[in-house]
Amino acid sequence: MSNLYRLFKDLIPEAPLLVGTVAAVLSGHCLITLPGGGQVTGRGVGTLGQTVFVRDEVIEGDAPNLTVEVIDI
Repeated sequence: MSNLYRLFKDLIPEAPLLVGTVAAVLSGHCLITLPGGGQVTGRGVGTLGQTVFVRDEVIEGDAPNLTVEVIDI
């Protein structure tokens, strides 16, 4: 018999890994601006202007400071 919980969990998509620039630093949180203009809040440490990776409102680390190209499909 298969594991029903594992089958159910496989149906739920994982949160995407986003990249953005820190726009404001609050106590333990950062306001992050995404390339499309949206903003998310991330838990973690960041400095103003730093490019970071964010997933599920958690800052996962520094992102390389590269040019971002947004293409609408």
